[in-house]
Amino acid sequence: MKKEIRLVNKVKRLLRRLGCPRWLHHFGPKTYEFWQHLAALLIRFFCRLSYRRVKQLLDLLGIICPTKSSLQRTSAKLDTKFWQRVLKITSGQPHLVAVDSTGLSRTNPSYHYLKRIDGKMPKIPVKLSVSLDTRKKKFCAARIHVLPRHDIKDVKSLLEQNTPKILVADKAYDANWLHKLCKEKGIISCIPKRNYGSKTLPKLAARKRAAKNFKLRRYHRREMVESSFSSLKRKYGSSVSSKKARTIRSEVYGRLACHNLIFWFLGLSGQSHQGHQLYKHSSPPHS
Repeated sequence: MKKEIRLVNKVKRLLRRLGCPRWLHHFGPKTYEFWQHLAALLIRFFCRLSYRRVKQLLDLLGIICPTKSSLQRTSAKLDTKFWQRVLKITSGQPHLVAVDSTGLSRTNPSYHYLKRIDGKMPKIPVKLSVSLDTRKKKFCAARIHVLPRHDIKDVKSLLEQNTPKILVADKAYDANWLHKLCKEKGIISCIPKRNYGSKTLPKLAARKRAAKNFKLRRYHRREMVESSFSSLKRKYGSSVSSKKARTIRSEVYGRLACHNLIFWFLGLSGQSHQGHQLYKHSSPPHS
């Protein structure tokens, strides 16, 4: 059976699995279906275009696309629960996840302009915390905040959305309550131990039990989430162009969805199954 690798088919199948309606609005004119809005938004995130430019591009290609204002309203309507379900369906059930966070700037100013003013770099208010399936290289869940926030405050929400078998994280996530939570959920926590001093505290018993079962080889799986952040920023940029909190969340969630949906079959589109046989050494003939 021929594989369907078109973006339209992927979006339609995704919306059917989500149980979304045919039209996003109930009392509207029913001009454009929901999959046309979502496909245009994904193309915008994938190509790093504005709403106006993606409308012009799809019109030039002869593809039906909603207007610029309609895409803006749709981006603001899509809430966090919708995007969380998209990430959950496109990633599947993970076995080993790596949790980490990074920052995104709201604008991308010119370095020449910054040097002429005072030489100070702008702050990074957008906080992105994710859990990555290290086998499939897909983002399982994410939390986005427009203000600075500590890394460990979002890990409970990330674990509730997808319950893995093993959790790997850096020293910032070394907390006694997190190890207790992982034990209650049946999750093996692999987090390096922080140095709290030489005092022995009975309240930190969960940390000490987890430190005894720490495996360095398993912990090195955490490096994949760092490479995924690098891949995400190189493909889609390290800054967001949206201004409001709801549209910022839709933009960042859309980039993560593009990473899960599009790039896995784009990487396979130029490869053939016969090409892998060329590198296999045939057994020597028997004398």
